[in-house]
Amino acid sequence: MEVRRIAGALGAEVSGLDLAGALSDETIADLRAALLEHLVLFFHDQDITPEQHMAFARRFGEVVDYPMVKHLDGHPGIIPVVKLEHETINFGGVWHSDTAYLEAPPMGSILVARELPPYGGDTLFANMYMAWEALSDGMKRMLSPLRAVNVSNRPAIAATRAERIKTAAGVAADKVLSATHPVMRTHPETGRKLLYVNPGHTERFEDMSEEESAPLLSHLFAHQVRPEFTCRFRWRPGSIAFWDNRATLHNPINDYHGFKRVMHRITLAGEKPQ
Repeated sequence: MEVRRIAGALGAEVSGLDLAGALSDETIADLRAALLEHLVLFFHDQDITPEQHMAFARRFGEVVDYPMVKHLDGHPGIIPVVKLEHETINFGGVWHSDTAYLEAPPMGSILVARELPPYGGDTLFANMYMAWEALSDGMKRMLSPLRAVNVSNRPAIAATRAERIKTAAGVAADKVLSATHPVMRTHPETGRKLLYVNPGHTERFEDMSEEESAPLLSHLFAHQVRPEFTCRFRWRPGSIAFWDNRATLHNPINDYHGFKRVMHRITLAGEKPQ
């Protein structure tokens, strides 16, 4: 196995492994260590079935359902992430951390490319350790005791789910999921501090109104995706991305109108942020 860093902030490509085959416990441990170091791992030239996708994911933890959209027929736990040729908005097409509106948001996600456009559709990732560390001491002191309310119906992210909700809604369309989490989160495995808000789901600070919260949140949303905190992944047929959802944001770029893009995602259970 070879792990090659692709950017200064985060992200590494892993080669020399066949994820369809049996991997040793030592290899799984090495991959988990690489994930904690690089925050998102990329694999190319993988040919795996949904069953093999699920088997690989289960080596890293418990698979959980995504609450907003139904799973792939015959494959509980695998969510189709789709944009069709006639659609102009892509699923999840805004900077976000997956399902931050849950009491225990996911540890990570494993996304497999199934059908790609001839160009475009790259995914951006951002490092939330770096976002926290780059804040001034005064800002860190102010933010450290704060908690933020995260909801499932923020307009920007809700619009990206609209087409899938029409045909494959996982919960009632009018149901709002909400959870309150610390703005400064401590990673449960590394012990490092990170910035835990995101434009897709964070609505306001606890005990504050949206209007009062907006100026500071807008500043943090812009700060946390500064170019030097990010990497960009170009998908190929057979590509897989595995990211630490606790310490990253991601944003799929919507630049391939008129073409179809189909991905399969598995989500791994996480813990209540502390």
